[in-house]
This record gives sequence, C-alpha cells and structure tokens, in this order.
Amino acid sequence: MEKIGDLIMVNLDSPDPRAHAEFYSRALGWDVTASTDEYAMISDGHASIGFGLVDGYAPPSWPDSSGSKRYHLDLYVDDLDKAEAACRNAGAARPDFQPGGDRWRVLTDPAGQPFCICLRAQD
Repeated sequence: MEKIGDLIMVNLDSPDPRAHAEFYSRALGWDVTASTDEYAMISDGHASIGFGLVDGYAPPSWPDSSGSKRYHLDLYVDDLDKAEAACRNAGAARPDFQPGGDRWRVLTDPAGQPFCICLRAQD
C-alpha cells in the first residue's frame, strides 16, 4: 500500500489544556511547546500532542463499551510499578477495572481520560 501521509500530531479534547499538557510532558519527557488557556501542545521534535479547550468536557467512563471514549494513548514503559507511581504522582489515577494482567495497566489522566502504560517487550 502506498503511504498517503505521516502522522505529525494528535489533538485531544481537554477541560484544562495547560494542565493536560504538563501531565503528558512529565509522563513522556516531551517539551511543552505552546501553553495558553485555550490550547497547549507538547512535542518530541518529531510528533506532537495538542490539547484543545472544550467547555463542558466530561471524561468517559471506564470501563464502558457503550460510552463516550473515542481514543486512548498507550505508553511503553520498562517497569510498570515505577511508571504507575510516577504517573500517579503527576496526577493520574488507577481505576479498579484492570484488564491487562501483567503486561499493561489502565490509568486515567488528570482530565479523566484513560490511557495505558504497557510493558516494553524485552529482547
């Protein structure tokens, strides 16, 4: 299949773009490249994640297959326990329902959006 384009950015709805960007900046080690009340962005120099203000934002339920969840991010980590502790220290929460066994964990960011920390495959 011939490639049409390259992914350069993902934009996420947010109740607080600055705080959302700060959380993922800490989680990924990426730089905050824009930060206003209406929009914030982080980047690693190759790809970016933007956070746009949505008035009345309501986080999705977890788990809820019929709910409003439209996306989630997966982050590779080397140690699930250390990564979870660091994410929780930065404002994430851990829902009770955990379908990942010992390979990944579901967390929610400070805006309530689920994301996963996934154990990086060991060579």
